Amino acid sequence: MLITKKLACCIALAFSTLSINAQSITIEEQRIDKASKIMPEISSALSDRVNLFVEQINKARNLTVLSQLSIRHGKGIWTDAKLYFKNTNNFDDRPLYWARLKMSKALKQTKAFKESLPDQQKKLLWQFELYSRGQTDVKFDKDTSKKILITGFDPFLLDRNIKQSNPSGISAIVLDDLVVSSEGKSAEIETLILPVRFEDFDQGMVEELLTPYFRNNAVDMIITVSMGRNSFELERFSGLRRSALVPDNSNIITGASRDNPLVPMLGESLLKGPEFLEFTLPVEEIKTASGFFPIKDNRIVTTKNETLRVTALSELINEISVEGSGGGYLSNEIAYRSLLLRDLFNPVLPVGHIHTPSIRGYDEEKIKLILSQLKAMLTQAAKTL
Repeated sequence: MLITKKLACCIALAFSTLSINAQSITIEEQRIDKASKIMPEISSALSDRVNLFVEQINKARNLTVLSQLSIRHGKGIWTDAKLYFKNTNNFDDRPLYWARLKMSKALKQTKAFKESLPDQQKKLLWQFELYSRGQTDVKFDKDTSKKILITGFDPFLLDRNIKQSNPSGISAIVLDDLVVSSEGKSAEIETLILPVRFEDFDQGMVEELLTPYFRNNAVDMIITVSMGRNSFELERFSGLRRSALVPDNSNIITGASRDNPLVPMLGESLLKGPEFLEFTLPVEEIKTASGFFPIKDNRIVTTKNETLRVTALSELINEISVEGSGGGYLSNEIAYRSLLLRDLFNPVLPVGHIHTPSIRGYDEEKIKLILSQLKAMLTQAAKTL
C-alpha cells in the first residue's frame, strides 16, 4: 500500500512544531509528592542521579550549559535505570518514570530555563525526554547478524493507582542490549520507552524515535509492546483513529469515542493513512513460545458499522476505523504509526504490536512470568529473520 510523500513532510514538520507546555508544572509532575509519600523507596531509587542533576542545573548560568547538563543526565538516567535492575534484580519500571519527572520539574525551576525563550524551553524539554527514553542508547554493537528494536510504555492510569507499573516498560529496561539465540541464529535487542501522552504522539515522538531505523534499513524487526488484557495478544490490525474514553497521563481526554472516532495529529496536520493496516510479524512462530500465558492472534476490529473478526485486510475496504485489534488508545496508535512508517520506508520489514497480560499495581511474580515469555517470543521471532 503506497503512502504519499505528504507523510514525510508532516514528520519533518512535527519535529519542529512542539507544543509542550514549558511554562507550568504538568499533571504528571504534580503527582510526585503523592508518589514520594506512598512509595518513597521507589520514587527515590535513582535519587543519586536526580540530586546531582538538580545541584548542577541550579548552577548553570545559561541555556548552553543547561542543555549540556540535560543531555548528559538524560542519557545518564536511562543508563542508571538499567544498572539499577542489574544491581538489584528489581523488576520495576517505576524508578525511571518518577526520576524523569523529578528531573523535568527541577529543570523548569532553574534560573537559566526561566530566562530562555519559550521555543528554547520546549526544545530543551523535548530533547531531555528523548534522551531519558533511550534515544541515543540504541547502538546494536553486539556481534549478531540480526537486530530487533522494541518499544515499551510508561506506567499509566496513575490516578486510579499511583503504584501502577507497566510490564512493557520494565521489558524495555530488562531486554535492552540482550542477545537472543536459537538454532544458530542470534539477534540483539535494543529498546525505547514512550510516554502515555496524546500530545507527544501528536507532535511526532513516535516518528522521531523510529523513522531513522525504518529509513536507513537499520533493523530487521520492530515490535511495539504495551500492557493489555489477560493474555499475550498479537494485534493483527491497527486502526487510524482514536476512540478510547480513557485519559492519558496528563488527564487529557481527546473527545474521541466509539460514535466519534478521531484522526490524530502529526504536527500541524491530521495523520494521513488508510483506515486500517496489517502487521507483518511471524505469528505462527511467536505462538510456539513456551510460557504461562496464552498467545493469541487477535484479528478483531471495530468499524463504524460493526465489530468483526477479520481474515484479510481487504475485508476492511471502505470501512471507518473505530478500534484496531489493540483498541482505540495509544497502544493501537503506536502500532498504526509504526506500520505507516514501515509502508513508507520498508514495506517488507516485520513490524507489529504485542499486548502483554495486564497487572494491577506492581506484581513482581507476574512481571517475571511476562518477561520470560516475552523473551521466548522474541527468540522465536528472531529465528525467522
